Amino acid sequence: MIPLPVPGTTDLLLLFLAAQKYNSTWIGASFAAWAVAGSLIGGYLTWGAGRKGGAAALNRHASHRLVDRITGWAERHGILFVAIAALLPPPIPLMPFLLAAGAFGVPRVQFLWSFGLARVLRYGVLAWLGVTYGHHIVRVWRQSVAGWSTTILWVYAGVVVLGLAYGVWKYTRKSAHAA
Repeated sequence: MIPLPVPGTTDLLLLFLAAQKYNSTWIGASFAAWAVAGSLIGGYLTWGAGRKGGAAALNRHASHRLVDRITGWAERHGILFVAIAALLPPPIPLMPFLLAAGAFGVPRVQFLWSFGLARVLRYGVLAWLGVTYGHHIVRVWRQSVAGWSTTILWVYAGVVVLGLAYGVWKYTRKSAHAA
């Protein structure tokens, strides 16, 4: 389980690892299994936070417009709500959906089954794509982005630093208001 700060990086990491010269379906499947395990742990912890913190945690992490939409879906569809959220592509945030599932009482076993099966499907397809077409994708990526890789890395690092700085600023601002 690697906490990556940008949505979709787990997908890209899985594709990249499955595309390496191992060229083995078993190795791709093991990478997918690790991705599913990490996602289940993170998803379960987020669901548990929603279960304990309820709507307050959801309101803290998402806009009110998104909360209203998520609330309606969670109350009406439960398990399907969790499975669809787990399959949605980035940059759609998964955390508000998982918090809502916990807050609105989706049972633990049903949550784990629907979330787990959706993640197995998602990461299984990604691993298969990586093993099957990954060599070609990596070769094209290296040829077309070879001159930009350093720039992309610095931009990525800058975004991470800005995100951390914003989080620290928001935390200190909230602490100052509380005092």
